Formats: sequence, C-alpha cells, structure tokens
Amino acid sequence: MTAAVLVAQLQEKGIDLWAEGDRLRYRVRNGVLTDDLRETLKSRKQELLAFLVERPPAPPAAITPGPDEDASPVPSIPGLSHPYIDHVNPYLGGLLARLEMDKTYLRGEGCRLWDEKGIEYVDFTAMYGALPFGFNPPEIWDVIASVRESQWPSLVQPSLVLPAGELARRLTELAPGRMRYAVFTNSGAEANEAAIKLCRAYTGRPGVLSTENSFHGKTLGALSATGRAIYQDGFGAPAPGFDYVPFGDADALEAALNERKDYYAAFLLEPIQGEGGIVEPPDGYLTAVREITARHGVQLVFDEVQTGLGRTGALFGCNHEGVAPDAITLAKALGGGIMPIGACVFRGRLMTERFALRHSSTFAGSALACIVALTALDMITRDDCRLIRDVASNGAYLKQRLLDVQVRYPELIKSVRGKGYLLGVQLALDGKAFTRGLFGYLAEQDVLSYLLSAYLLNVGKARVAPTMSAGDVIRVEPALIAGRDECDHFVRALEQTLALLRAGDTARLIGHLVGKQFDRSTGPIEVARESSIRAMPDREPTDEEAGRFAFLMHLLDITDCVGFDTTLKAFRPDQMSELKARLGTFLDPAAVGVCDFETPRGVKARGDLILVPYTSKELMEMTQSEAVAELQKALALAHRRGARIVGLGGFTSIASQNGLALRDASPVALTTGNSYTVAVAIRAIEAACREAGLATTQDLTVAVVGATGNIGRTLAMRMADRFGRLILVGRPDASALSRARLREVGLDIAHRAWRRSQNGGKHEPFAASIAARTGRLGSAPQPADFQRALASLGEDNAVLYVSNDLEAALLEADVVLTATSATEAFIEPDWLRRGAIVYDLSRPYNVSKLVAQKRPDVRVIEGGVVCLPGTPDFKFDLRLEPGQVFACLAETALLALERRYTHASLGPELYDGLIDELSALGDAHGFRIAA
Repeated sequence: MTAAVLVAQLQEKGIDLWAEGDRLRYRVRNGVLTDDLRETLKSRKQELLAFLVERPPAPPAAITPGPDEDASPVPSIPGLSHPYIDHVNPYLGGLLARLEMDKTYLRGEGCRLWDEKGIEYVDFTAMYGALPFGFNPPEIWDVIASVRESQWPSLVQPSLVLPAGELARRLTELAPGRMRYAVFTNSGAEANEAAIKLCRAYTGRPGVLSTENSFHGKTLGALSATGRAIYQDGFGAPAPGFDYVPFGDADALEAALNERKDYYAAFLLEPIQGEGGIVEPPDGYLTAVREITARHGVQLVFDEVQTGLGRTGALFGCNHEGVAPDAITLAKALGGGIMPIGACVFRGRLMTERFALRHSSTFAGSALACIVALTALDMITRDDCRLIRDVASNGAYLKQRLLDVQVRYPELIKSVRGKGYLLGVQLALDGKAFTRGLFGYLAEQDVLSYLLSAYLLNVGKARVAPTMSAGDVIRVEPALIAGRDECDHFVRALEQTLALLRAGDTARLIGHLVGKQFDRSTGPIEVARESSIRAMPDREPTDEEAGRFAFLMHLLDITDCVGFDTTLKAFRPDQMSELKARLGTFLDPAAVGVCDFETPRGVKARGDLILVPYTSKELMEMTQSEAVAELQKALALAHRRGARIVGLGGFTSIASQNGLALRDASPVALTTGNSYTVAVAIRAIEAACREAGLATTQDLTVAVVGATGNIGRTLAMRMADRFGRLILVGRPDASALSRARLREVGLDIAHRAWRRSQNGGKHEPFAASIAARTGRLGSAPQPADFQRALASLGEDNAVLYVSNDLEAALLEADVVLTATSATEAFIEPDWLRRGAIVYDLSRPYNVSKLVAQKRPDVRVIEGGVVCLPGTPDFKFDLRLEPGQVFACLAETALLALERRYTHASLGPELYDGLIDELSALGDAHGFRIAA
C-alpha cells in the first residue's frame, strides 16, 4: 500500500496525519487507532513523513469542528418539534413522541382528557395518585379563589401560620396511632427526607433500612432509601448508611437488625410497593414489622405517599392490618390534584429541638397549600368517608373484572395485584405467548408494556402507564372518583389489546404509530409460526462438552422485518422505515435463535444467533464509535450466554474494520468468518464451472466486483491461480481513493502471480503471462516495481486489468464474483454475458432480482451458503433451506467444534494457510457446500 493510499484510508477512518519537522503527528477524530495501525505508522514513519512533506494536507484545526455541543443528545423524529422536547426533557419527550404518547392535552375534567384535536381519553393514571378528584375539581379551584379574595398572606415564615397548624392537627387526628406533629414539604420525596432526618435526630443512629424494589423519591436521601439501582446509578446513591432487605420478608428484617444492633434509626416501608410493580406483602407482614422494629428501638416509617388518603380503599394503606407506625409520610392526593404539598406526620416523642430548629423549607407549609390540603381532606373523608368506601367497592369490582380477563387470557396475564384503585396487571412476558413474531423480542427488551400503553391510549382511548422499574406491569390507578363506567371502558380496551397479543398481530398493535388504519371486521392477522423471534434467557442449559459460539446478524434491509414477523407485510417499506425509526432506540441486541448439533465425528457444539437491530444501511451510516458501541452490547450478551467465540456476520464485520475495532475490548474470541467464506466460494465456483461443461477454467475470464474488500481481494488472488484472465471491477462513481486501492490490489495480484511463477506455478497461464511481462525485474521485485513494469493495468493487458466501466467489464466475463458492501442491488440483466455464472456473496445481494426474471441463460448463485451435518435448526428464519447457514457462521461453528477460542480472520488480509485448513476441517466435520 502506497503512502498516499494509507493516508487517504486513515482520513476515511477519522484519523488525520501531518508532519511537524521530523515528527509524525496524528489526531483521532471519530475512528479507532488499533495496535496494528500504530505499528504500521511506526514502521513506515520515514516514508509517510516524506510524502506528507511533499504533499502536506490541510493543517488540522486546534479543535475539530463537531456536532453542536449544546444540541439535543437524542435523535429527533423528522418534522417533530415541541417546546417540551426542545427545552425541558428531550429523552422523555422523545420517548413519548416515538410511541405517539406525546399528546398535548388542552382540557381536563374529572377522569377525562381532551387533546388539541378534540379527542377524548379516559385517564387511568391520575398522575400516579396525585389526582384524587380527577382534573380540575371545582371545589379545589373555589377554595383557591377564596384564598385570593381573602388576601391571605401566603409566605410569611417565620410566623405562626394558622392554616399549617390546622392542617397538622387534622392529619394527626386522621393518622393511625398516637400522632402529635406534622412537618410540611413540597413533595413525597421531601417528606421522606424529613422522616429520615427526624429519626436520625431522635435516635442518634446513622443507619436507614428499607426494602429491595422500593421507591421513596429522587432527592439524594430518598433516592438512597430507594431499593433500585436503576434509579441510583450515576447520582452518588446510595449515600453511606443505607441498607435493604427483601420486601415481605420479616425474618430478613429481624436478621438485619440483629446483625447491626443499635445502628438503624428507621425502617422505611411502603405498605404496597407502587413503582416497584404494585407488589403486596404477605398477610401479617406489617404486623410483624411493627413488633420487630419496636423491639429493636427502630422507628417504623410508612411511606404512604401513594397508598395514603383513600387510594387502597382505606384512608391509609396500613389500616388494612390495623398497624400504626411511628411516622407516616404523605403527598400526592394531599394537594387535591392542584397544589404540591407533602407532610411527615409523627409521634410526639420523635420531636427534637435539633430537628425542629434546623429543618425547614421556603415554600413548604404555605397558607395556600395548607388550605387546599384541608379541603382535600374534607372531600376525602366527608359523609363518613363515602368516597373511600366507593373506592373499596369499585376497586374490588375492577379487580374482579381484571381477574376474569386473566381467566380468559391466562397465557398473557400472570397476575392482577393491588387493592382499591392501586392495581397492577402483570403480563406473562416470560411465557410461551410471547415467543411468536416480534412480541418475544419486544418483551425481552422491556418495550412491550410501553407499546401496549401506547395502543391503549391511541386506539382504546384509555390512558395508563407501565411502572418504570417493572416493565411487565401496567399500572391501573384512576382517580378516586372513577365509577364503574370508566372501569368497564378500561377493561374493554384491555381485552381488545390482549386479543392482538394472543394472535401475535404486531401490525395492528403498532400500526397507529404510522397512521395505519385496519378494517376491524377482518379480525387479527395471525403471525406465521415459522417466522418467529424467540425471547430467551441470558443463559440456557447446555452440554458441558459442547463447543460454544454465537453469531451476530442484522437486518439486511427494512423489508427483512417481514421475515421476522409476517404481520408486518401489512406495511409499505416507508411505513416500516418509520416504525424502525420510532422503535429502534428502544431495542438492544437480543438472542433470537439457538441450535445444538453434532458432527459425524461425535463432536458437539451449541450456537446462538444474536440479532443486532439495525439494517445494513444504518450500520454503514453510523460513525465507527457508534457502531462499535452497539456491537459491544451484542458481544456482552453472547458472553453472558456462554459463547467462547463470536462470528461477525454481514455488516457487523465491515462496521468494525473486520473485527479490529472490537478485538482489544472483546470478552470473547472473534472471527469474521471470511476465511471459510473464501474457501467455500472457490469450491462452489469451480463446481459451477464443471456443471456448466467448462472443463478448464484457464481459458475463462473472471470479473471480481468488490476486490478492495477483505473477501473480494482474497478471492481475486485465488481466482488468478485458476482462471486465465482477471478483471478487477470498480463502480463508475468510485472515488479517486477507491480507484487507487483497486490498482493496488491489481499490483498485489501481479506480484503474487510472479512469485507463483517462480515457485512451481509456471504452467498457470495467468502466472506465466505475468512472469513474461515482468521478466526483467530481478529475483526480488516489490509491488512498486510492478507498477513501473505494468505501466497500465488497462484493457491492453491480456490477463489482468482494472476497470471502472462496470457494464463493459461484466459483459466480458464468463464468471462474475461480487462481494461488496453496497446496500442496494446494482447489477442489471443487460450487463451480463450470455451463459455467465454469477456468484453473489453480498448481503444484501448485488444482483438485481430482474436478472433471474429476464436472463434464464445466466446462472446466479447465492454465494457463501453451507449445509451443516444433521440438518440442525436454529429455530429462526435465516431465509435458507433447512440445515443451511452462511459460511461465515459455519467458520464460527468450525472453530467452536475445534475449541479454537482465539481470534481468526480479522483485519484487512486473509491467509492462505487458514483458508485451506478451514476447508479441510469443514470436510472432516461433514460440512458441505449448499446446492
């Protein structure tokens, strides 16, 4: 490779070179400087310096201009702009936009919302319990208006705020146990912060114990008490002093308190876990907790931010067991759906001077907020708590209806949980119902519940939300005023959704995202069983003696989605592209197929198929760092599933510099599979020539399209050993760099042929012709010498030439071999010689489908396909005949069978020794070329 080509290649890879005196300098913009490239720069330093001094590139800027650092980090949906997405939360806004949940609601009344189009929705989220009376309760607005008219001073700290005192008295009267004081906050998280400080100040102990899977808020102390790492990671939480025990396990609590006596100040507990997935503890748990904490001198704090004030069909969640804590935290419903306010209500003995004088908040306990909260309490408790009794009755009715739905759809609903109007429908995402079509994949990625919520909103007009930390649970949490009509509306919408799941009808479930309308009279579209994606656990049982491998694959183009899920044929390609753009950001690599097989020699192997959810075009349009990041996720998954070597299929190899960009950080051995692909291609082409009656290939012309690539270059070299004439074909629109690379390949082939002519290959016409043309070069010519001797690799050369006239070159060829990274077909019927043999190794194919239709005289071979012994089944539609796989996958399997868990076939060059060895190993293990 000349210095000019090397410099140009590095620039394409995002690496700039320049000379500073006698120093060779480089800067990596967006590529990866591998160890091999470093060695190349070191060994060719002087040559590169001479070139760069003679032809200096444009001087690099001090800072390479890149993307706007202040631009949104979230990929946008074309044509969509909204102030919320642009200036508030691009991640959440982008997620909602992709799921068509980005409604702009302009009116709310009771349990109903209306968007900017006037479409009506029934709300079943109630802002996670913060809307006890639904939207815009008139009584709350009336009291706010009265405060304005009375000119109550709202913020007058420090002073004796009368509404705050009255609210505190009212709360202590309503709360279970002998409560005496209340401190006010602006939110539930702040209420839990206050409770933590209160208990620490009283006990002098530093520790705070809570439960796994809990949620207590997102300020640092409340977040530290939250028993979910997904919320804590990256925020310095948990802070020191916070520990967790399993929810519902009284024995675990006892053990923790015995292990660290006199350490814990408080045990913070939700009577029913809300954000954790609407999880109820076993009967008697709260009673046992009360006894254990009292015996250890640990203050029991019930977090009733979500369960309190009627949500569960009792005034407080702990009332169901008749248990009184030492402190109780409230918020959400306390503000009546309008005003942000929280409270920590506690026993008199917990009050200390330290806490009383050192804990405060500017806006907490304002007159306006407290007056609104007093009104909310009156509305909740009036008529002997009639509203709460209605919640208990209607909640039981709704839960029973949901349990009836579970009976009708047992394979889809795992459980119905909760009390009152705090209910959760847990989907059976680990069941057999989600192994067909795309549903299994979506379920594995924790996306399915979001899509169901989107369908319920857009089609069923029922607004729900999945629990953020339990992706298999749909939270059902209407306003306390919701009646049975609203309950029936939700159940009907849910059943309509479940019918689509049962049928595997992905198209109808997601069609609303692209405005696709379906005729409801036709019923669900059944997905074909043979086109299923399977959702599988990270690890599956396997024979310990089996060689373990995985293979990375991707979508060739957007229409490949139909192969995974036949219901998607209902969409046009542009609609599928839009769906991919909407859902792609939610999808990570997934295991979609698995196969155990045994060779005739009794050697076993197990292989996994790992789907990288991008098309060829999408992978090529990524920066290398982006592509590497996605592929590293796939490698990590393969490693977790037990793979010892991973094959890089299709564009996963191209996007990673034939594996070099992944090699150093990979947890497993890698192979591109290109060596065995070359071996299979050579034998298949020779067989095709024999079948066509072409007894000798030495009189034939072979054209190689894509000779600058890893496979194309090696095949061109090997074809020169067998055919009499070789044409290296470039695209008419090829860049100067591509043309230079193609010429370099031609020179390398000439050099190799000359070496063969000197070592027993004198009777090969190609080698003999090259030797005759370069006979005066001496005993050790270099590629540069061939460039001078073969001044032009043009058509005047009898055995080898380089052409960028694709059509003319192909018309001269008896055999056409194509191995490019093009993402679309480009070889047309009229461009091929009569009776030509075309071996297409590219995926997507380079040969137009029209060739098969219009040129029956031309034999087109889908290249690189191998039959494994025993017709094994990966339980995934590879669009091949049973037992057939791609040669790159077959190489990965061969290396696993041989327990060769070392990198192979990586980088720009393939080696004859490995190609021949793998060819022999394939024969030994019963692999054969597909017909």
